[in-house]
Amino acid sequence: MTEALWTSAMVLRVDPANDFDRRVVLLSKDFGKITAFAKGARRQTNRLMAPTDLFVFGEFKLFPGRNAYSLLDANVKNYFSELRNDFEAVLYGMYFLEVMEHYTHENNDEREMLALLYQAARAIVHPVYDKRLVKAVFELKTIMIQGIFHRDRYQDGYLDTSLYVLDFLLATPPEKIFSFTVREEVITELSDLAARERALTENGHIYKSEEMLKSMHV
Repeated sequence: MTEALWTSAMVLRVDPANDFDRRVVLLSKDFGKITAFAKGARRQTNRLMAPTDLFVFGEFKLFPGRNAYSLLDANVKNYFSELRNDFEAVLYGMYFLEVMEHYTHENNDEREMLALLYQAARAIVHPVYDKRLVKAVFELKTIMIQGIFHRDRYQDGYLDTSLYVLDFLLATPPEKIFSFTVREEVITELSDLAARERALTENGHIYKSEEMLKSMHV
């Protein structure tokens, strides 16, 4: 007999399923990127309404179905409420969610990607970190986790600090990568390196939230 399962996860996308239900895409620790339906979650009084919002991180109780999961319960650990109060940070956060949905897959081991997403969401609202640096680090580490980053492309002609950051990101788990600040010219170069890597790996994929960021010149 099939039993319900608990897993750590973060909400990547939320869509209405009908008048009262929600369809959510979760990036989970145990099952990769999955789709789940939350019955009644669009009702104001329903206990699943708050846990099925964007950026929510916690433990989710899921019942596996033929094509999707049913979301039965949730124990929220972080709503990222501080992120929601900063429009610019929200756009960056939504960009992170879009990237994760693009790169991750069901039944893959996506634990590193989940950790990266969680830490990036924390870093984007931290006053110490420049948001452009957080974005560049997030993009570079995403490509590194996929195993498609080639360090040998970057030898001469780059700032020593930028090359040190690349080596640091390659050697450091996602939980610890948002732990430094750098000067303006290094942020610019890392952003350029991330853009180059994306051009080589994403085949021109467009993220709506990034287009909005560009329109705001941030």
